[in-house]
Amino acid sequence: MPATIEPLRGAGPADASWQTRCDLAALHRLYAHFGWTDLIYTHLTARVPGRSDTYLIKPDHLLMDEVCASNLIEVDMAGNLVAGDYPPNRAGHLIHTAILGARPEINFVAHTHSRAGAAVSCMKSGVLPLSQHANMVLPTVAYHAYQDVTQAEDECAALARDLGDKFLMVMHNHGLLAVGRTIAECFYYLYYLEMACKIQVDVLASGQDMHLAPKSVVDALFTDGGAPDALPAGVRVWDSMIRMLDRKDQSWRQ
Repeated sequence: MPATIEPLRGAGPADASWQTRCDLAALHRLYAHFGWTDLIYTHLTARVPGRSDTYLIKPDHLLMDEVCASNLIEVDMAGNLVAGDYPPNRAGHLIHTAILGARPEINFVAHTHSRAGAAVSCMKSGVLPLSQHANMVLPTVAYHAYQDVTQAEDECAALARDLGDKFLMVMHNHGLLAVGRTIAECFYYLYYLEMACKIQVDVLASGQDMHLAPKSVVDALFTDGGAPDALPAGVRVWDSMIRMLDRKDQSWRQ
């Protein structure tokens, strides 16, 4: 077994590229930890540092807990394999390149088919202001009508259009999508939306009358605004996630 390799934090392009590989591998392992997996499906991508035309994605056949920094593949925006041994998933390629191509400030994209996320994606109400988790992110949630993106490449343009300048998307009858300028931001938004969906499903299943937070309260809670220098305060949790992963299994760093 290869020795564990610490992420590099130097200034060179090779260091930045390896750091991004480690970041993306860590997020795959967090999918497994939090139960956001769907067999080998759903995809996470990262823009290769210093490149606008290539991104990293897992080989299609791997489970989330099999992903490590070194086995991520590099693909260009046309779907051609740049580095690695396996071709990318077509649906993953179409969805993620649509976002990365339209949002040059975005470096990470994460998509889930989680049970709660898929359930809320089927609700006409969308995400409701029921919980602190929902209220923290609701102003940056967008919606996209259902379409089989594996067959309709025109839908990729619609995905980017519907996301606009927001950081979260509910894909109707499908699942959730989160983006971030940093890996910590992408994880933060995805975690809060996933939790909001779980709580919403629980509340609706209870049959009890609901308390909905007023829009003024929700708007006041959301202070991130998408400004380049205004990352959400919650991104500081990322380092604690890394410590947890390291306690469990450091193979993601390899």
